[in-house]
Amino acid sequence: MHLDQVRLEGACSFAAVPPGRHWRGGLPVRFTQRRTLAEEHHWRAGQPAAVSGWSAAPSGAGPVQLAPVYRALRKAFEDGKHEPGAADFYYGEMEMRRHADDIPRGERSLLTAYWAMSGYGLRASRALGWLAACMFATVVLMMGFGLPQDDPKQRATGTVPAGGGKVSFEIDKPDPQNPIGNRFTGKRFEKALKVTLNSVVFRSSGQDLTTAGTYIEMTSRLTEPVLLGLAVLAVRNRVKR
Repeated sequence: MHLDQVRLEGACSFAAVPPGRHWRGGLPVRFTQRRTLAEEHHWRAGQPAAVSGWSAAPSGAGPVQLAPVYRALRKAFEDGKHEPGAADFYYGEMEMRRHADDIPRGERSLLTAYWAMSGYGLRASRALGWLAACMFATVVLMMGFGLPQDDPKQRATGTVPAGGGKVSFEIDKPDPQNPIGNRFTGKRFEKALKVTLNSVVFRSSGQDLTTAGTYIEMTSRLTEPVLLGLAVLAVRNRVKR
């Protein structure tokens, strides 16, 4: 069809996702506005769990047929140096790939996770929401289990020979003890927040932690920078030229 060679200039009208709030499975949903193909409206309107607002019409097109069309239109916009406009078609392409029946289950799971965390790298608010939730969870877990009861202090022990001479010291530091009593105090919150903020930028806080706290920090240092990176990617994909 050579859709990738089409040049679209001026105000080109495309179908949009249903505006406003809708209900799916008893839960409210609101679609982020993007340009879509009429065939996607037809396909979504025919799904068993379809929400209201999608335009129903006879059409045999499905995700397998629509994905190449979205891909070609995305390429046409990218070749025209209109990257923000191409983003909507990239989103549509990824949506069709995620719902297609001809991709492996593992790939579909990865696409679903990518969609849920950042809207395929195009929804910064979604990635920032997950980041805020992870940071909140890290702070709570650190206060409850990660920070020791007291900061271990280094101890130096040694003996002084009776007749004088060389003194040798042994530096020891006790293992951090699991917290007991009131764990949710202002001081512990400040320490937990410091650990969490350092984890976002993939740094170690240097704070003494319990065994559980060490694993919590490791998990935080892995997930939170990824979510921050996805948010930055989403902003870049929306504003680049």
